[in-house]
Amino acid sequence: MSTPNETLADNAPPEARDALLETASAIMREGDQVDISLSELSLRSGLNSALVKYYFGNKAGLLKALLDRDMQAIVSSVRALMAKDFPAEEKLRRHLSAMVDTYYATPYLNRLLMRLVRDSDPEEAQRIADEYLTPLNHAYAQLIDEGVQAGVFRDIDPQLFYFIATGAADRFFSARLVLKHCFGRDSLTERLRDRYRDQVIEFVMAGILADG
Repeated sequence: MSTPNETLADNAPPEARDALLETASAIMREGDQVDISLSELSLRSGLNSALVKYYFGNKAGLLKALLDRDMQAIVSSVRALMAKDFPAEEKLRRHLSAMVDTYYATPYLNRLLMRLVRDSDPEEAQRIADEYLTPLNHAYAQLIDEGVQAGVFRDIDPQLFYFIATGAADRFFSARLVLKHCFGRDSLTERLRDRYRDQVIEFVMAGILADG
């Protein structure tokens, strides 16, 4: 005999799971937050909130699934970039550009990552690190080594560089209230994103290039 949630899932549209994730993402993007209300999720998605339990176990499971969706895309993109036959400087410029675009689209992402690493049990926190943080750090180590060997990068610590690059790309898009109250900006426009992207690339590259 089917459970009520299984019956509900059987009657849900085939894209219901993805719709719940995308709606949760939209709520966090628009609200500049790393949490959601299940009632708002149900209202905006048009889906019964009981489907969260069926697909994800609970709200925490939904947030983990959202992190997995977004971080898997990033890791895959970085691996594809590292496999390209581009000079190290070009790879880094492309990566920094993609990072800024990513945090513009999902400004909650780094805060969600830190929250789940902090609040999860040790096994889940280690899974997140192994699947997402370690591969990114390995990519940075490889990229910096390629640049050093080519004579275009200074020999800097890739672990520290991870925090520098991530902090530069993320911070601007997770500070909407600062922009509003200090600078009178109510929204992050594509034009502002583009200006910020250019400046991040300029500053980071100036710090890592061997010739300054």
